[in-house]
Amino acid sequence: MAQRQVGLHDLAINGGPKVRTQPWPGRHLFGLQEKAAVDALFDEAIATGVAFGYEGPEERAYCQEFANYMGGGFSDAVNAGTNAVYVALKALAIEPYTEVIVSPITDPGGMMPIPLLNCIPVVADAAPGSFNVGPEQIEAMITPYTSAIVVAHIMGEPADMPGIMAVASRHGLVVVEDCAQAHGAKLNGKYLGTFGDVAAFSTMFGKHHATGSQGGVVYTANEQLYTKIRQSSDRGKPYGLVGSTNVTAALNFNLGDLGAAIGRVQLKKLPDIVNRRRQLVAQILAGITELPSVEAPAQLQTAEPSYWFLRLKVNEKVLTCSKLEFCAALQAEGVLLNPEYTAFPHRYEWFRKRNVFGTSELPWSSPAYKGDAQREYLCPNASAAAVEHFLLQVRESWGAPEASDILAALHKVTQAYLK
Repeated sequence: MAQRQVGLHDLAINGGPKVRTQPWPGRHLFGLQEKAAVDALFDEAIATGVAFGYEGPEERAYCQEFANYMGGGFSDAVNAGTNAVYVALKALAIEPYTEVIVSPITDPGGMMPIPLLNCIPVVADAAPGSFNVGPEQIEAMITPYTSAIVVAHIMGEPADMPGIMAVASRHGLVVVEDCAQAHGAKLNGKYLGTFGDVAAFSTMFGKHHATGSQGGVVYTANEQLYTKIRQSSDRGKPYGLVGSTNVTAALNFNLGDLGAAIGRVQLKKLPDIVNRRRQLVAQILAGITELPSVEAPAQLQTAEPSYWFLRLKVNEKVLTCSKLEFCAALQAEGVLLNPEYTAFPHRYEWFRKRNVFGTSELPWSSPAYKGDAQREYLCPNASAAAVEHFLLQVRESWGAPEASDILAALHKVTQAYLK
């Protein structure tokens, strides 16, 4: 018996029955193991009368275990991903009023630390078809005033780090990897975060693994740089130095033993979390191979994304609707998605009005800055990628039933709108 053709009247957005009628399973990120770890901290504090704090056994263990997960090196747990980027840049001791090249699509917290350190954010375009900055796009923005590069791996998709590091090496630039959305992702068999001079991770509750409601980690393989990181994350305390007082002006970004106790449990779960997301995405991608309406963007040849979200491109040429209408129809069928990722911090009010230090417009307005303070960043590749793609929510707690419903909705909406 032939399958009935789906019409526009069958779509849930037009009053038809929804594909997904059941609530989607939650992530269940935190469980009894995390609760037991926290309970143990409180039990000890109650029994001994000594409050748990920071830099205690839990935080030291978490930092060591995170470094071990990355394949060795040194880690410092901090209280937010934004602060991890700040500490990483501060530790690199880049000079004020120099330029730091940054990805176009990123969380504001991945860009705001740059002007807060009196440096100038210079926005490079994404590689064609990608949300991530590429080597050519970075090199095009380098000037005599460039001091550093911050590379964000958006949606858990690896940027071309070998290419970027080659550019950085040619120009003598330091590199920060912003891995907030890319825990456990790999390129050339190496974890993201191990290519640059230093890496910043967010461990807030929405990321692959968490240290509670907020948190972050700064990672490096360089022991001397690690000493600078520790100094930069805790009020300039003279870590690694004998007979010194506080050696630099810095804020207090410590995470603490409570968050670290949660993070230790979470870190053990991280490989399985990433693998489950990859398995779910593999099921979805296998089910859309013959759909003309959507496609997964090409990844670098050896990339192993960790899929914070699954980015999908809509082919409007074969449809009678726009991408946004296509997404609205999917949402009406019960699919969880973000129709368009609009995280372009350089287009936000704070950047356009230079609201960093009062009304001074510093650091751009400083006479010490010798670059082009009026430079504009159109970023056509990143703009096109944002317009063409949507972000499908994926969770490690989902399996075959959820993948089946996502695919059913994609096929249903495609059939209704296909030219």
